[in-house]
Parts: sequence; C-alpha cells; structure tokens
Amino acid sequence: MESTSENNRQKGQRAEDLAADHLAKKGYQILCRNWTAGKLEIDLIAASKTHLAFVEVKSRSSRAFGAPLEAVNSAKRRSIVRAADIYLSRSDNALEPRFDIISIVMETPPEIEHIEGAFFPHA
Repeated sequence: MESTSENNRQKGQRAEDLAADHLAKKGYQILCRNWTAGKLEIDLIAASKTHLAFVEVKSRSSRAFGAPLEAVNSAKRRSIVRAADIYLSRSDNALEPRFDIISIVMETPPEIEHIEGAFFPHA
C-alpha cells in the first residue's frame, strides 16, 4: 500500500512541475510551491504583473471519471481561501489576489488547462 501512496505523491509532484512550467512560460514568477500553514496547503503561489495567483493543481490520468477541476469542491475552495488569507496577512505583496485552478489530464502529451479566477472567496 505504501508504494501506491508514493506513486500518487510522484504523480502529484509531476503534475505540479508541469503546472509550474506552464505558468513560467506564461510569464508568471513562482513564489512558493506547496506553501503550508498548519494543515492548510496551497499548491502554487505565483505572481503575474497584476495578480497574485493562488493555484490549485489537479490531475487525472484520463477523463474517464470527469475533468480534474471537478475535484475542487466547496470544502477544498474554503481551505485554499483560508490558507490564502494567512499568506496575505504575512506578506507585503500588493498584487490583486486571484484563485486559479490548473487542470491536467496526464495523457501524451499532457493536456493542461489554466482557469484564471476559477472561484472567488465568499464573504
């Protein structure tokens, strides 16, 4: 069972590497990877010229069970927003915050979709 867990970790790392490369090619600066505050985590924090993007990376090996972005449910979104609030309280970054999702279908070649402003925090 541990080998499956390790295998999933490796798959997740590969997806995050692809996402970070994708963002860098679009001109983003990767500020943090796997940023944590307690049990909260943000996969990638990246800066463009105008936005500070808090990015959730989701991947699947195929579309057989739906698009990867469908896995970002309301509980996951709340968790990301809480983590972003903590990050912003500790940062002096003046860029406009935004919540993005990068969805990756791990085919050959990988199918990468970057959804800017994928969700918004609720007051």
